[in-house]
Amino acid sequence: MNILNSIHNMDVSTFYWLMARKHRQIMTRASRVVSMSADGPLYVLLAISMWSMGYSQCALIIAVGFTIERILYLLLKKSFKRNRPADILDDFTSFIRPSDQFSFPSGHTSGAFFMAYCLSEWVPEFYMSFYSWSAMVAMSRIFLGVHFPTDTAMGALLGTTCAMVTFEVLA
Repeated sequence: MNILNSIHNMDVSTFYWLMARKHRQIMTRASRVVSMSADGPLYVLLAISMWSMGYSQCALIIAVGFTIERILYLLLKKSFKRNRPADILDDFTSFIRPSDQFSFPSGHTSGAFFMAYCLSEWVPEFYMSFYSWSAMVAMSRIFLGVHFPTDTAMGALLGTTCAMVTFEVLA
């Protein structure tokens, strides 16, 4: 348990360091927009659009991979039950109301990295844009005060891994 305490303490320190360096109003507004761009229903619309345009393989990869990612995400959330920053830090209030109780891993980040991987496979010339967006999603979740840095790091790992496995099996 000592290593988990060390990781948590480092996470809290990094969280406070990031919070101290952001320009609250500008970053909060920008973070809200970036975070909303990673809402799950948009991925469903993308899959439906791809299917309707004749890209059924791409739609299948999104549907199957995102389903697997969501199942793993929910299992991890319910297993770890890590409280959100506002729930454990005495002097902090988040800037948005999170959609669920626990913070580990970040679902927005996981979904964004899943999509960045998929889109990079299909349109490789834009991979920097896709991964820049997914990194901004991760940072937005921290800046909005609903995740610690390790929540987003594990979200990125989860999303990327699910995409890699889905491509290996279905592509």
